[in-house]
Amino acid sequence: MTEENQTAEDPYPNRISVSGFKHSTKQQQQEEHKEFTEEIEYLDESGSVIYKGKGIRSVEPGIDDHVMVGDVKKPFLNALAVAKIVEVVKRWKWGPELETQLDKLQFVPNMTHVSQALKVINDGDACLSLFRWSKRQSWYLPSDDCYVMLFDGLNQRRDFDGIQSLFDEMVGDSSNNGVSLVVSCNRVIRYLAKAERLEVAFCCFKKIQDVGCEVDTETYNSLITLFLNKGLPYKAFEIYESMEKANCKLDSSTYELMIPNLAKSGRLDAAFKLFQEMKGRDFRPGLNIFASLVDSMGKAGRLDSAMKVYMEMRGFGYRPPPTIYVSLIESYVKSGKLETALRLWDEMKLAGFRPNFGLYTLIIESHAKSGKLDIAMSAFLDMEKAGFLSTPSTYACLLEMHAASGQIDHAMKLYNSMTNAGLRPGLSTYTVLLTLLANKKLVDVAAKVLLEMKNMGYSVDVTASDVLMVYIKEGSVDLALRWLRFMGSSGIRTNNFIIRQLFESCMKNGIYESAKPLLETYVNSAAKVDLILYTSILAHLVRCQEEGNERHLMSILSTTKHKAHSFMCGLFTGPEQRGQPVLTFVREFFQSIDYELEEGAAKYFVNVLLNYLVLMGQINRARCVWKVAYENKLFPKAIVFDQHIAWSLDVRNLSVGAALIATVHTLHRFRKRMLYYGIVPRRIKLVTGPTLKIVIAQMLSSVESPFEVSKVVLRAPGDSVMEWFKKPIVQQFLLNEIPSRADILMHKLNILFPNSAPEIRSLSPPKPLISGRAI
Repeated sequence: MTEENQTAEDPYPNRISVSGFKHSTKQQQQEEHKEFTEEIEYLDESGSVIYKGKGIRSVEPGIDDHVMVGDVKKPFLNALAVAKIVEVVKRWKWGPELETQLDKLQFVPNMTHVSQALKVINDGDACLSLFRWSKRQSWYLPSDDCYVMLFDGLNQRRDFDGIQSLFDEMVGDSSNNGVSLVVSCNRVIRYLAKAERLEVAFCCFKKIQDVGCEVDTETYNSLITLFLNKGLPYKAFEIYESMEKANCKLDSSTYELMIPNLAKSGRLDAAFKLFQEMKGRDFRPGLNIFASLVDSMGKAGRLDSAMKVYMEMRGFGYRPPPTIYVSLIESYVKSGKLETALRLWDEMKLAGFRPNFGLYTLIIESHAKSGKLDIAMSAFLDMEKAGFLSTPSTYACLLEMHAASGQIDHAMKLYNSMTNAGLRPGLSTYTVLLTLLANKKLVDVAAKVLLEMKNMGYSVDVTASDVLMVYIKEGSVDLALRWLRFMGSSGIRTNNFIIRQLFESCMKNGIYESAKPLLETYVNSAAKVDLILYTSILAHLVRCQEEGNERHLMSILSTTKHKAHSFMCGLFTGPEQRGQPVLTFVREFFQSIDYELEEGAAKYFVNVLLNYLVLMGQINRARCVWKVAYENKLFPKAIVFDQHIAWSLDVRNLSVGAALIATVHTLHRFRKRMLYYGIVPRRIKLVTGPTLKIVIAQMLSSVESPFEVSKVVLRAPGDSVMEWFKKPIVQQFLLNEIPSRADILMHKLNILFPNSAPEIRSLSPPKPLISGRAI
């Protein structure tokens, strides 16, 4: 029917184009199955008549899913529907106009149409507009395909914020409609993980877990990879544990990810378990898995397991890379299994791999420290041929071990090689080399090396002093003095402790001419000569038997400027010069001693001084010194009064002179008590020890004493001693002088007198008697 034939009862234009067809009026559309009285012309898109005849209008645009061709219902083709949707969307893109045009569609779309249209439309915003319009329609159902295409488009545009927003909508859709959108959910997480959106990806992962969506293996792998790349292996392990709980099967990629990282994190048992599981499922482990297991097990000390995996790798046909050789060699070296390490070292070189600098250093230093110098030097020469320059630490290691084995020639060659290569030797290198040269007594060579060390900018005072101490400890006093002169001429200083040690060594060896300048240096450098040092010099004077040496020693005593020397000088002057009695003079000196700090030194001084006074024949002065020393409780347990039972004198810790004076003075005290007060003990003991026993016994035997000699004690009954005390000769003996026969006074004198230090006061094996007096 043409426009001219339309009547007033049919006021609406009836040209509704649906896929090229022209339909009747709106009134007739609303009346279902009503026949037209006029003929209907069906036109194509160009306006040509394709059919003419009567028809029935039973199609409601936007509601019905068919068109009428005459009186025959024709289904609306999906391809035509999709094409119409694509046409509308491409024309209007987005906005209210697009939605208006979509609402006017002359057919009822469905989600299949939308999905197909989304595949054709390339514009992301247009796709989203179509999707959001479809969500507001009554026929909408969530579709995995739709979401997948939308997420693909957003990912191509790198719009990850849009992905996150759409993901939240999708989760809501899935929950409200009970539809599973597994593919979309997993794809979102993979896209976010690949984009390294760690927090967002993990948050989405937790959401789909909460709604019960199944996570596939590829998604788990992408999350694990993300956490590992971000340096969060333990979080990756949590994802892996979630994968296990969900009973999701691992693929080869999962194994390749998890095994190396579990091994590197120290979870070797878990890594090895996965390794065995992987082989059980007929997956072929990659070289990275073997390398990580060998490396981690070797570092953990599981050498047998590491070697087993290594051999298994060879069985799979892999050629070991250099990293595996390096790892195994390092592990065996650190475990001390150098033979296996050397075998792997040779195998590595046969395989055509060149050892790196670190591996050369490791082999050289490990074999050098183990005393295998031939192997170490061979590797060292190979290292130089390979073009590597050894570090000072490697040279130092080789030098140290050659020095320990006394190979001075090799040590010097290494030192010269090092300096010729332009390397600056370290402090440890110089120290080791100079110690070796000192031990070999090569003073001139040591001096040359020390000056080279000084020119390198090192402080050499400490090192030079250490060399000096080597000579002192070895007793090479001449070399020590020679080295000290070299130090002085080179402007190198040493400390007072070493000067004192060298001084004492000179004294011990009788080199008094050199000892005095050393003591002067010591005193002039504000060092204080203590009572111990002064006493040691006095001990040398006691032993001295040559008049020339006596003069040197007296001069050395004067050089000390110690108060004990003033006391000694005053002790030998008369009362007129002193201006006070001897006993008072001695008491004043001993009151000036700080017994809290110098008690041991004071005991040492008393022992040596009493030896000297006895040898000089100054018995009365010696008795005064002993009396004051006892009053000041230097020897508090020497005399014991056990009422009427036993009285005793213990002289075991005294020198010969002190023991003789203490015996005479104490017996004099016992005599006064017994004769004047009438107290007679059952017995009297003189505890002498095995060494002083002979001296004391011989002295008392000259006056026919009642004391009987046993192993370490001279003892006698109190009554017998009482009768002995009544004899005039005994009174004269106790009041006057000790017999001065040389065989008594000088018996074992040299070994019993204290040496140059208070701690060296133990008794040595007996020596032959010395005839004659020293002074």
